[in-house]
Amino acid sequence: MEKIKSTTVLGILHNGKIALGADGQATMGNTVAKSNVKKIRRLAGGKILAGFAGSTADAFTLIEKFEEKINSYGGNMKRAAIELAKDWRTDRYLRRLEAMMIVANAEEMLIISGTGDVLEPDNNVAAIGSGSMYAQSAALALKKHAPHLTAEEMVKEGLTIAADICIYTNHNLVIETI
Repeated sequence: MEKIKSTTVLGILHNGKIALGADGQATMGNTVAKSNVKKIRRLAGGKILAGFAGSTADAFTLIEKFEEKINSYGGNMKRAAIELAKDWRTDRYLRRLEAMMIVANAEEMLIISGTGDVLEPDNNVAAIGSGSMYAQSAALALKKHAPHLTAEEMVKEGLTIAADICIYTNHNLVIETI
């Protein structure tokens, strides 16, 4: 999978709840361009969450395409994700878009990339962006050693740790739950 800089998005399915969160930083090169970008969107009447890392304009285009696919496939998130990944990889315009997405509903979570990947993450933890490995490591440790925490609390702590380490991630967090 491609390496996307400039953000951290973390999703956790824990005790029957999904939490998806992201920081708010947008960068242009090595400069912070905006500190409070909302990178998490509710789709399908709030039943699906989508988070993005990468170029903001590209990500918005992909979220719109994903929402079209959701509508085309009767709300079937997995089928919509697979169809988006196919289009993303083969369409002359879409394949130039530089972003990644995590999408989640009440039952499952998927990572979608422009290389045609639609991945179900191990251990019900998904992370993308420059701080993804920090956030994912923290989340896995929390799931193992602090299972009493909620999915939302784990996402908040994982993103906080990533923001403490990754220069492309800030502490302006947006976390949504289903």
